[in-house]
Amino acid sequence: MVAKLTDVAKLAGVSPTTVSRVINNKGYLSEKTIQKVRAAMRELGYKPNNLARSLQGKSAQLVGLIFPNISNIFYAELIEHLEIELFKRGYKTIICNSESDPKKEREYLEMLEANQVDGIISSSHNLGIDDYEKVEAPIVAFDRNLAPNVPIVASDNFEGGILAAKTLQKNGCQKIIMISGNDNSDSPTGLRQLGFSYHLKKQAEVIRIPRDLSTIRREMQLKSALTKYQPDGVFASDDLTAMVLIKVAEQLGLSIPQDLKIIGYDGTQFIQDYYPRLTTIKQPIKEIAELCVEVLLKKMAKEKTAKDYVLPITLHAGSSS
Repeated sequence: MVAKLTDVAKLAGVSPTTVSRVINNKGYLSEKTIQKVRAAMRELGYKPNNLARSLQGKSAQLVGLIFPNISNIFYAELIEHLEIELFKRGYKTIICNSESDPKKEREYLEMLEANQVDGIISSSHNLGIDDYEKVEAPIVAFDRNLAPNVPIVASDNFEGGILAAKTLQKNGCQKIIMISGNDNSDSPTGLRQLGFSYHLKKQAEVIRIPRDLSTIRREMQLKSALTKYQPDGVFASDDLTAMVLIKVAEQLGLSIPQDLKIIGYDGTQFIQDYYPRLTTIKQPIKEIAELCVEVLLKKMAKEKTAKDYVLPITLHAGSSS
């Protein structure tokens, strides 16, 4: 079995980043640490395949992508556009699925740095991870405030919440609720809620349903919310929740949109192609990917970048509202 860099780190009792620094003679390390790592490499017969490249000062031409859930329709589409755009610019991608797990995310960060990627695009859902400040590779965040020196690319979530509320009101809704996850207020869905509540002057109920529930339990809680509040309009903070809401509402005998109007959020190509009946707030996914890559390349070139880049949202008018 071929030894890996992480095997060396485990045997030496150090982080993968430290092993990489020993291999590439980079940064300050004590002689004791260096000898421990080298001894572990000899014992395992580890051969660093990045050594020649790093000694020659060549770029890895690699970019790491860290996302909380790559099976999510929105993230899957965004990752696809990121990979296409990066490939056009001569970069290959390493896709990391953190599953909203801080430990897994931290290990992925160490792995990416150990492999000396040229840059990282992250949509971490684990606020407060100070490891991002320690990473030497340029980083761009999508929709998250990762660290003071990391630029953020996002769509206008606050305005999206306002647009959802305006659309439901314009279509005659008087008893409106919002279905959201249990995210922090600094999250994208938190900003959508702020815009939604701001426009309705906090007159709307916001029901929080954890995203990690099973499908059956989510459906149960959605049925309970519709039965308890009996709304005539619902804003779901993402399209998948909106799709389940339509299913649950129809099981309860409600007609969409006559009895209940529903608006989602994201507007992926999947929704437009296969579920066009859903009215949703559309994020400009392709443009988000292009801007993330553009800002990352500026960071790589040590050019000045802004802190925030906010792209406009639009309304995809289906028949659910």
